[in-house]
Order: sequence, then structure tokens, then C-alpha cells
Amino acid sequence: MTEADLLVGVDGAVGTITLNRPGKRNAVTYAMWVALGAACRRLAADPAVRVVVLRGTGDHFCAGADITELLAARSPSEPSFMDVNMAAEQALATLPKPTIAVIQGDCIGGGAALAIDCDFRLSAATARFGITPAKLGIVYPPASLERAVRLLGPAAKRLLFTGDLLGADEAHRIGMVDELLADDDVEARVTALCDTLAQRSLLTQAATKAMIAEVAERGVISADLAEEWSREVTSSGEMAEGVAAFTERRAPQFPWTGHH
Repeated sequence: MTEADLLVGVDGAVGTITLNRPGKRNAVTYAMWVALGAACRRLAADPAVRVVVLRGTGDHFCAGADITELLAARSPSEPSFMDVNMAAEQALATLPKPTIAVIQGDCIGGGAALAIDCDFRLSAATARFGITPAKLGIVYPPASLERAVRLLGPAAKRLLFTGDLLGADEAHRIGMVDELLADDDVEARVTALCDTLAQRSLLTQAATKAMIAEVAERGVISADLAEEWSREVTSSGEMAEGVAAFTERRAPQFPWTGHH
């Protein structure tokens, strides 16, 4: 991979990860999966970053994992392609800040998985979606399948059995897309949503994200997790600032920037 195949930038409160292989519809190589995992960890740890945006360069979001690399020989000491793919997805799915996938063009296979890993999916009206292991004779990775079923419910079966591509309207109808936007309106909406999320309490967002993940996995929130976040609220000063701002009719300047 050239360093430029995956770009990471921070502008104010917004961190952006860009899949940057437009000539290959941003298909994700081994090295890009490794870099994606590292980018997620870096932005998670950056106290300036309040929201993370994932996007693709050019006409497409991501056409999936780079299949040509899937079967490449690697030394026994090296993690497999699937290992680095799954590690990157896990880092994105558990990133303790709000994440937004900005989708245009193809969002297929591993690209659809990356979109599902994010908290919000904003899509241009002309985008196409598909989950395609049945076209390759692959069994979809369990962690990716779990996240797809949590988001899509029964519709996951249709996507996975057929590998068919859905238009953005249908993807919106089955819950794959949160907001369906005219192509020209996407960027303004991304900016507005980032602004809103960045103004809110990151403590609330991070705690909620962790708790929702536990509900999805176990059906309940453990006493340990509840207690952990209760302690964080007490020590953070977050609520004092929220209440003071409300009383003084001003915008809050929330102090909490993440677990230390």
C-alpha cells in the first residue's frame, strides 16, 4: 500500500478516515485494513476529536475487501487477511465516539460491513448496497454477521443468501441507511450532523454506545458496566456543566474527552 491508500485527518472536532483507492472503487487491501485499525485507535485517543467520519474518495464508498489479496501466501508469523480485516472492523465498531459513514456509489461486501460498523449511515440517493459472500463461496465472518443481523434483522438473510445489490431506497427501507439524501445535499447534512454531535456530551455518547453494545450482545447491561459509567459521571464534571449551561441559557462546553 502507498501511504495515501488510507488518509486520516482532523479538522476541529471532526476526525475523518478516507479510503483512498478510487481506481479500485476503494477496495480494501491487507495494508489498508491494518492502517484502518490504527486510525481508529488514534482518533479514539485524540481528545480534540468528538466525531469520526468514514468516507471513500471518488464515486464510490467501498466495493469491499480486495479479493485478489484474500488468498495471498503469508508467513506463518503474519496475521491472516481475515485477522487484520476483523481487527479493523472491531476497532471501528467499538470506537468510543460517534461514527458516521458517508456513502456514495458502491457500498458492497466489506464496504457494507464498514458502513454497518458505524453508528450512522448517511447515503446519497444513487448509492448501491450488497453483502456478497454467496458469490464467492465464503462464510461471512461471525462478528460481521452479528452486526449485520443486529442492524437489519430478517433482511440480513435476503442480502446474504442472494448477494443482490439494493438501491438506496430499498436499503433505507430495511434500515441499512439512516438518512437518504439527494446527492447534492450529502455534504451539508454531514457537516450539520457532525456539528450537532460535537456539541453534545461525549460522556453520554460513549456510555450509551458501550451500553447499547452490551444490550445487543447480552440483552441487559451488567452492573459492572453501569457502575463504571456512574463513577465516570461523578468524576467528570460533565453534568455540572450541562446543568449550569441550561440554567444560564448558554451552550454547554462539556469538559470530558474520554477515558484516561
